This record gives sequence, structure tokens and C-alpha cells, in this order.
Amino acid sequence: MTTKASTKMKRSRAKSTAKKEVNGKKSEVLQIQNLPLGKIKPDLEQPRKTFNDDALQQLSESIEKHGVLQPITVRQLNGHYIIVMGERRYRASKLAGKKTVPCIVRTYETNDILEVQIIENLQRQDVEPTEEAEAIAYLSEKYAPTEIAKRLGRTDNFIRQRLKLAGLIDGFKQFVRNGEMTISLGVGVALFEPEQQQMMLETMGEDFSAHQINRMIKDQTYDLEKASFDVADKKLVPKAGSCVECPFNAANQGNLFGDGKMVCTKAACFETKKSKSFLNLIEKSKKENIFLIPEIRQYWADDENNQLIISQLEKKGLKVYLLDDVEIIEHPIEPTIQDIKIEYQHYDYSEEQLKAELEEAKQDYDEEFVKYNSAKENGFVNGILFHPETYRNKEVFIKIVEKTKDESTDYSAPLANRKMADCTPEEQIIKINEREIRKNQIENNNQFEEVVQMIRETKYINTKKTLSMDEMVAFSISLFENNVDYMSQQKYFSKFLGDTSKMTKVEMVENFKKKFKKEIFHKLIRYMLTKQVHFGESNHVNNLTNISFYNAMQGYYKSKIASIEKEYADKRSKREARLKERITVLEKQIQELNE
Repeated sequence: MTTKASTKMKRSRAKSTAKKEVNGKKSEVLQIQNLPLGKIKPDLEQPRKTFNDDALQQLSESIEKHGVLQPITVRQLNGHYIIVMGERRYRASKLAGKKTVPCIVRTYETNDILEVQIIENLQRQDVEPTEEAEAIAYLSEKYAPTEIAKRLGRTDNFIRQRLKLAGLIDGFKQFVRNGEMTISLGVGVALFEPEQQQMMLETMGEDFSAHQINRMIKDQTYDLEKASFDVADKKLVPKAGSCVECPFNAANQGNLFGDGKMVCTKAACFETKKSKSFLNLIEKSKKENIFLIPEIRQYWADDENNQLIISQLEKKGLKVYLLDDVEIIEHPIEPTIQDIKIEYQHYDYSEEQLKAELEEAKQDYDEEFVKYNSAKENGFVNGILFHPETYRNKEVFIKIVEKTKDESTDYSAPLANRKMADCTPEEQIIKINEREIRKNQIENNNQFEEVVQMIRETKYINTKKTLSMDEMVAFSISLFENNVDYMSQQKYFSKFLGDTSKMTKVEMVENFKKKFKKEIFHKLIRYMLTKQVHFGESNHVNNLTNISFYNAMQGYYKSKIASIEKEYADKRSKREARLKERITVLEKQIQELNE
């Protein structure tokens, strides 16, 4: 058959509109037609809204060179063809200057079009997450999550997470689309009602802050595994029912926080249950006549939150004892090798050393267990210890500490151990100032920790800018303070920095910054290079740090290092020669014995 005849036959087949019989039913013969681009229109209801410009340009260049390798799918409507699948190829063909594009014309039921488009889009690899979430939410009106997962070849948990992401308000969706907000963080925000999300968005301000959002989520969600009440209790707050079955439990919205992780997203309900459980705890204490001890030290008794707890206990008719007023024996927990490994994870302990630590811990456990079992014989009674903020509690043995008359007088006890009411006005001022200093320390610690966590969550480490002067100063001080001993400070750096031992920390930083030169920076790094090498079995042929140090030093002391190398090489040669002679003698003796 000639080429012309073959081509003519193919064209004839392409134009055929015949139907095929399939299992007794007529089905369409899928035809490929080159249709004018001017007669083709995108579907305004198409779920895909975003197209990557760079990827489109690359595709258009490929189409310009090789043509459209896979035809697009269209349907006829009012004299035009509406795209069902392949809008990206259509756009790229226009960019490539094509006049026609290969198409397959199909007939669809109106209700099926969007579903076909959605499934086709979701099976791509580069779906924008929020569009994917909205598309899956549409499918969920018709199919269960497990069925959607099967159709798309995804896990049930993936589908549930995307369904939750669909509940994100538009203001946050924009941050997901531009890559500022991770999908997991978006799911975390979507746990809340739209009104709460809007409040979070407005609180954050104009610039996106993952750290701030994480903190807001943390402040408004509660780990049910750490609740002070029985999460399966349906009667604690009858209207709310059990947390295990509650729709506001994240575990019932898909494993959003990990396999089976229970997290409450309804703050008001959680706080109500927490308060009710505390009232029940007080009633249990009164009914069973057991001591209820808040985990509060006398030093912090005047704290506003602690005063509320103490007041609440007193109003319920309980005599309040604080931690300073009692001895407590808790049920000891038998240690395991895993506990020991976690405790000593920052130590370079061998298996034998870890086992030795476990044995010692078990001895302590045995002693504590004997003490626990004989608690009542030694005057201890049943008690409950609870945390003043979370209300989490545990049963313990308690003994009231008997105080002598001298100890209970106004001025015999140390100032820190006395109640504010027992102090003179002058002493009260001292206590107030001391507590304020301590609170400031705690706040400074918390503030600094929050700043560090915020910076760790940014892209600071991947910043490509050259180190600023302040960064070099910070790094130099870190090296100086943590690695340079006092004698070395005086020997190598006093010329530049003066006597740093007499400076406050703030003065030290300012002094370093004022007198900083790259010479100091280089000197500190060179000092560190000489100090960080390893001796013993870690030498310059089997330790990464040592190899790099050895290579670096050869750039400065090549002849001296070569001299040392030669000395050791000579020693090695002489030793190997002696060994060779000794082995030769031994081999000769063996030969004589075998003759």
C-alpha cells in the first residue's frame, strides 16, 4: 500500500462517526480532530485556577518544536468547543503561535463535567494545595473520604487533611498559595471556626508570621492526653458529652496531629470540663477526708493565680497546706534502659556504663518502693497533689510537717519562708522586690526563648548575605565565652579586649563590638582550630576534623610538618625492618621443624 493511500485511509477513519458495539451497548468512537484555537474556549467553571508561567513557557517551546503530543478533551456548546481536560496544553499552544490543536470531542452529562475535570486535575503531580482541597471538598458531597481516596490513589488521612484545609478562610489560603504558610500549619488554623480564623488573621497583622500563628494555635488548642479529667466521661458536662466522640476533637477529623492524637479545638468546652473536674476533686477531698495539696511553694503564694486557687479551696471549707507544709511520698516508677538512654543522651556513654546507671537507678527505686509501702506505718496519710494551672492530679501519701513554736514565730523563719502577712512593712518591700526580680528573670527567659524559636522557624540559616559585623561579633563572643579558658583569654586576647573578667555581660558585648576587628575574628577561629582537634585513636587519617586541620596547616607549615613526617617515617622504616628480620628467623625455625 502506498504512503498516500495509507494517509488517506487514516484520515477517513478519523472523520468516521460510526458507533461500536460494546457488550451490547453503543459507545463513542474517540476521534482526534485538529480544531481551530479560535473555536475553543476554556471552561469558566474549571476548578483549576492557577498556572505556572515558567512551566507554560517551557511547554510552549516543546509544542513549537514537537507539536501537541497528547490531544485535549473538549465538548460542544453553542457552536464552540469548551475545554474539559487540557487547558494547560491549550494555553501553551496559543503561546507557541499554533492555529489548531488536536482534540477529542466527547459528549458529557452536565452533572458529570465538573467531576471529570476535578478528578483529572487531582491526578496531576503539581496541584496547588488549596485548589486541591476545594476540589476534594466538592467530591465529598457525593462520595465518602475513603471512596475519594481510592479514586485518587491517596491515603484516607491525606483526603481528611485536604478536607480540613478547604475550611481555611481566603486570607490564609493566600499565604498557602504563595508558599509562606505550610500545609500542616494551614490545617492547624482550619481547625477553628471562620470567625476565630479571621480574628487570628487580624491579630497577626499585614506580615505573615508562622511563629505567631503557631503560638495562637497552641493557646487555643488542648492536648486531651494531658487533660485533668477523663476524656471518655459522658456525664462530666452532659451537654458536651465524651471528648472521644466529639467533632471538635481533631482525631475525629482525620489524624491531623498524628495517628490517633486527640486535640481539643473548642477552648470554652475544655475550660468548662477542667473547672468541673476541679470542683469534683474538691468534693472528693471533703467526702473522703483526704488532703488536697496544690503544687505551690510559699514563695509564690502571693501570685495572683495562686491566690485564686488558695481562695477557692478556703471557700470550700478546706484547710490549705502548701508544698512547704508537707512531706510527700509518690508511687515510684521503675526505671528502664530506655529511660536511662534518654537521661544520658548527651553523654558519650557505652552500653556498659548505661547498664551501670540503670542498676543504680533500680537500687534507688527499690529503696523508694520500700519507703512507699511503709508510708502509713510512718505517719503518712492519703492525699492528692494537683497542679494549680492544669488541675492534673495524682494520689500520694502526705504528712503534715510539724513546726516548733520557734519556727512559727514572726521572725525566726528565714524571710523567704515567711508569709507576707507575717513580715514587717520593710520586709514586705524586700520580698516584693525579690519577687519582681525573679519574675523579670522568668519573663526575660521566656522572651528570649520565644525570640530564638521564632528565628529558628525563619529562613535565617539559609540567608545568602555575607555575615554582618554584628553576626561576626556574636559568633566571636560565642567562641570566646564557650571555648577560651581564662589563661588563654589573658594570653591571646587581652591586648585587643582588655581585662574582660571585670566587665559585666552587657559591657563585654559592647566592648567586643567597639574594638572588634577581623583580626580578632581570624584569631579566634585559628585558636578554635588548634583546640578542636582530637588526640588518641582519633588521628589525621581517620577523623574528619583532624584531616581538615592537617590539610589546613600544611598551607602554613609545610616544611615543619614534612620534617615531623620524615622523622616518624624513619622510625617506622627501622621498626618494620626489625620486624621483617624477626619474621624471617621465625619462618626459618618453622621450616626446620617441618623437615
